[in-house]
Amino acid sequence: METAGYGADGTGGDMGRTEGSALRLEPWTEDDFWLLRLHNSPEMTAHLGGPESEEKLASRHRRYLELEAGRMYRAVLADSGQAVGVIGFWERQWRDTTVWETGWGISPAFQGRGLAAGAARAVVAEARAAGRHRYLHAYPSVDHAASNAVCRAAGFTLLGPVDFEYPKGHWLTSNDWRFDLASG
Repeated sequence: METAGYGADGTGGDMGRTEGSALRLEPWTEDDFWLLRLHNSPEMTAHLGGPESEEKLASRHRRYLELEAGRMYRAVLADSGQAVGVIGFWERQWRDTTVWETGWGISPAFQGRGLAAGAARAVVAEARAAGRHRYLHAYPSVDHAASNAVCRAAGFTLLGPVDFEYPKGHWLTSNDWRFDLASG
């Protein structure tokens, strides 16, 4: 099974530690739909336009499984194999070019432990290894302090606020964070 392990300190392999636990990414599988359901709460979707219907969740799951460029993962604790969240990267048209975009969600029981930043660093490594694009972007709402902190902790550079549509038909002001995959 393909995995990448990272901790809050950004170190790779299963030696990466986040609050005492190594974190690894495992490719998204058919069996991971339950994570989408778990994260489909008002608390987890407050900055994303709210919970989705079962039909939209099923469609999202299919997209995760069928990505042609990029990949979705479940983030798991290496010592227990317990799934703690979802993260991935995919292509997006942005300002007349194609870039990688990333997004994540850490289950409420595991938030506040640095796991999202560790997972974001792991996704940076995966996007870099995939090649194809120089930049990886994240677009958290300007009001989502935790996700903006994840971007900062993972080494992204803040480019500033932008109007962003997500989901389709729902506009919000987001911060455009960028990681230069060609650097160090």
